[in-house]
Amino acid sequence: MDLSIAGILALDGLTNGAVYALLALATVLVFAVTRVIFIPQGEFVAFGALTLALLQTGKVPGTVWFLLVLAAAAAAIDLVDGVRLRQPPARVTLQVLRTLAIPVAVSLVAIWAAPRNFPLVVQALLTLALVTPFGKLIYRLAYQSLADASVLVLLIVSVGVHFALVGLGLFFFGAEGFRNPSFWDARFNVGPLALSGQAVIIFLASVALIVLLYLFFERTLTGKALRATAVNRAGARLMGISSNNAGQLAFTMAAFIGALSGLLIGPTTTIFYDSGFIIGLKGFVAAVFGGLASYPLALVGALGVGLLESFGSFWASAFKEVIVFAAILPVLLWRSLRDPHSEEH
Repeated sequence: MDLSIAGILALDGLTNGAVYALLALATVLVFAVTRVIFIPQGEFVAFGALTLALLQTGKVPGTVWFLLVLAAAAAAIDLVDGVRLRQPPARVTLQVLRTLAIPVAVSLVAIWAAPRNFPLVVQALLTLALVTPFGKLIYRLAYQSLADASVLVLLIVSVGVHFALVGLGLFFFGAEGFRNPSFWDARFNVGPLALSGQAVIIFLASVALIVLLYLFFERTLTGKALRATAVNRAGARLMGISSNNAGQLAFTMAAFIGALSGLLIGPTTTIFYDSGFIIGLKGFVAAVFGGLASYPLALVGALGVGLLESFGSFWASAFKEVIVFAAILPVLLWRSLRDPHSEEH
């Protein structure tokens, strides 16, 4: 290895690390607000990439039908809860319409737009609009009724949701892999390094989203409400902050970040229906570096994971995944020795 090869590997590692950083931030956000270790975060990545790929072929993506199914299930829950609680029919109807409005509207637009082959940017925006509502719906169907359960129960639910999403992904998208076109085909030479336009977009999008998240949590009332829920759920409830709304918003943001990550990573690798698990797991490893609590440490951990994966693939390509996931062991050991805890009751 010489300096030119090391530079190429470092650039590749930082590019991947920027995507892992987004997934790590989403994982930390969801865990901080809801105490859910959200294993299916990577499925949003696969859904985003595959939805855009099918729109590129002029087909209606399976995401449309999947979204309508989830929306119908959530609406049925609203109806059952309204009848059980003896709410006025007008109120129940309004809640059902609120649940169905965005998924149905976005799905109709997607069905109309799919065969018309709009520009790539328009299809990317439509993809974000399709995948983002999944977060709220999945939280409502799988987690909201268990919001006060233990972390272990929520983790078991996450495992079940992961397997369900992978199976449904195979049903709605098929087993064929797709690789999306690049958003920018330009190439820049910086000394011995060749920087692609797609890599520039990945860096810019990641930095922009991180800055927007910082401003959201620091400057907006909604962001401060999420932070309050993360610090003390019971105290936030006493202050009038709905933990259910906070959980739905956190999952919606996680779905948006996952879909955006899928759009960014789609042109760099072939994505299959089950590719999101490994990608999301690397984001989880980065989040563990931050103790599932610190956004800056999660960001640093994501860049470290990207570099470790890149250099590991050079020295031992067959074991690069093992190297990345084994790196979590000394971190867990260090945190266990540094922060001893008592048994939960």
